[in-house]
Amino acid sequence: MQAPSELPENQTSRRERARRTPAQPGRDAGWPPLSRRHAGLLALTCLGYLLVVAGVLLDTALVDLDWSLRLLRPSERWPGLQPLLDNWVVAGQRGPSAIAAFAWLGWRAHRLRRLRPLLVMGAALLLLNVTVGAVKIVTGRLGPHYAHYVGSPELFSGGTIFPSGHTANAVVTWGVLSYLAVRWGRTGAVLAATTACSVGLTTVYLGTHWVSDVLAGWTAGLLVLLALPLLEPLVTAAEQRVAARRAHRTAPAVIPPRSVPRPRREPRG
Repeated sequence: MQAPSELPENQTSRRERARRTPAQPGRDAGWPPLSRRHAGLLALTCLGYLLVVAGVLLDTALVDLDWSLRLLRPSERWPGLQPLLDNWVVAGQRGPSAIAAFAWLGWRAHRLRRLRPLLVMGAALLLLNVTVGAVKIVTGRLGPHYAHYVGSPELFSGGTIFPSGHTANAVVTWGVLSYLAVRWGRTGAVLAATTACSVGLTTVYLGTHWVSDVLAGWTAGLLVLLALPLLEPLVTAAEQRVAARRAHRTAPAVIPPRSVPRPRREPRG
């Protein structure tokens, strides 16, 4: 993949050029403005996330759907898919996906002589872990394999299943790679969406997550991706700070010139 800074000027949009341009030293970059479409999509995604959370907390028909698919036991009805999907679900696991993503981003950062790719991924994963982890702890939901009562939402029982971390991590990890690969933006977006959707459905097939877990994971991950442009000033500031410290460390030390003693005059007479 070509890096954003290697693209011809006529292949990038005005917004992308503005996003790539670092802030001037000593000047506050500020929060970038969002388009109406972007702001509307962010609001709709947030509303969808809240509706899924409320649907589980209030024990609505969404919980009935969870149990309907759980009792269907898809992994037992179609066992031939299980070996393949057991391996495919790894694409959403935090460890393997993060290692693969950071390996490629580290190579790109070295080639571009910029830390931005690594900083963007780090900021996105940090935001994801904080937001999703908080909901997991508060809801305490148990997974399908540990459910006690049919029809129960299984909340506040010490579990950490809601929202689906597999699904949200797949959305963010592969979505950030698509976000950074400007030239392959559309193709990358399709691949990232396909991966995230398939990983979420795979967890339902394997019985490790409820359907509502996956819906919440999709929306939680998408919220992080939509918030990435708002994090760009922080990423730029962090990159400039690291670059300044590196330049300070590598700057040669200035040695003051040694003073030469003046010759003493011989006394006259």
